[in-house]
Amino acid sequence: MTDITLLPQVTAFLDRQQGHYIHGQPVAGAGVERFAVVNPATGLTIAQVNEGGQVEVDAAMQAAFGAFHGSWAQVSPLERGNCLTRLADLLQTHREELAQLESLCSGKTIQLSRGLEIDMASQFLRYFAGWSSKISGETLNVSLPSFQGEQYTAFTRREPLGVVVGIIPWNFSIMIAIWKLAAALTCGCTVVLKPSEYTPLTMLRVAELATQAGIPAGALNVINGSGARLGPMLIAHPRCAKVTFTGSVPTGIAVGKAAMEQGIVRTTLELGGKNAAAFLADVSVDKMVDGIIEAGYLNQGQICAAAERFYLPASHIDEVLAKLTQRLEAMKVGSPLDETTEVGPLANEAHYRKVLALFDKARADGSQIVCGGQALAGPGFFVAPTAIRANGPHDALMREETFGPVGTFLAYEDEEQMIAMINDSPYGLAASLWTNDLSKAMRMIPRIEVGTLWINMHTFLDPALPFGGVKSSGMGREFGSAFIEHYTELKSVMVRY
Repeated sequence: MTDITLLPQVTAFLDRQQGHYIHGQPVAGAGVERFAVVNPATGLTIAQVNEGGQVEVDAAMQAAFGAFHGSWAQVSPLERGNCLTRLADLLQTHREELAQLESLCSGKTIQLSRGLEIDMASQFLRYFAGWSSKISGETLNVSLPSFQGEQYTAFTRREPLGVVVGIIPWNFSIMIAIWKLAAALTCGCTVVLKPSEYTPLTMLRVAELATQAGIPAGALNVINGSGARLGPMLIAHPRCAKVTFTGSVPTGIAVGKAAMEQGIVRTTLELGGKNAAAFLADVSVDKMVDGIIEAGYLNQGQICAAAERFYLPASHIDEVLAKLTQRLEAMKVGSPLDETTEVGPLANEAHYRKVLALFDKARADGSQIVCGGQALAGPGFFVAPTAIRANGPHDALMREETFGPVGTFLAYEDEEQMIAMINDSPYGLAASLWTNDLSKAMRMIPRIEVGTLWINMHTFLDPALPFGGVKSSGMGREFGSAFIEHYTELKSVMVRY
């Protein structure tokens, strides 16, 4: 099949002068410096975007601060939810337009752009909308003594923090942005988003739709440009009350340090890691192969929670890797705008080169590259789906995050050894355990050191279930009811009467 035809509105959007979105309006930007947005499937530039600086940061942060104390503060909790619901409706109305923009920028297959980026983002918006009128405190019975007949009562209030800075990664530029903006707006905060410079376009369009949905000017702003340049400016800004970041561990540590240096700015950090998937011997070989592909190869492995290290029983590993090789080599690699493509390009050239360098590390370690392990010929940033058999738990690709279509496999002899190897990592975002023995799984759950543990599944997220990591994989939780604590301050009130 050939690529789908781009919608006229997508072509028109790409032809526009792109910059920022501040106080309810597109803003060209004060400076003349621009950066290129590259289609990773072709390596060609599809748009130029203004590089923001201190002028745009000041304008966006002041707009958000003004809306926090003004127009957004005057919107009732129920109407805040209505705004998010209308935005969800608009995402669905513009589903194909947004999906095509996303696939052009990130290399995500068009099916994933529709189903994950747009459809899931809409579901998350509706979930958050339901919380807007349900944020509450407690009435408390206090025990102070009465000397002259006076009485006491006390209660708590959940109050919004203020202006939230959201720093968005390139792998899910719409859905992860929605997690952050919806959580903030639901709680009464306002938002300044900084998308990745690799995928800056979709949030400009979503911000326009947010204004159409009734979210007042200044409540949602978008600043584009280099993360290394804009991130410190945004975090250091005196109007910043909180920063929420999704990305690499080193950058997340830098964000956390910068936030503390600015007077304990609140942080939520979701930092990825080296996630594990472990299969017990009672699982059939075919189900192991299906589970491995589900856990590790969706979106070319460019998912924070995707599995990268796989633990297989020694009795099964040879057969599993043989069947996995057949499956991976049969996957259709091609244009993300082709409806039949199963594997698209990596999202940008820098990441492409990082993954290729990791293959060199694997060879230097003496790890066995069972299949893949190379770039694919032609334009764009394509890498073959890869399976690597490690020599031991300290091989480079058992320790370092690849964030690509790369699974590294290690055999275990007994289940105690398997659990020890899963936990022998500085990271702890997610893991999965695959078994037909539910009793055994329930006993293992408390022993596996991660923020999210899946049983017989991997990478599935639901807005009702909090998500976040332990150890070096971050701090704080997104969605569920847990998000409320991270976007509000708890105020205690005591009354004498």
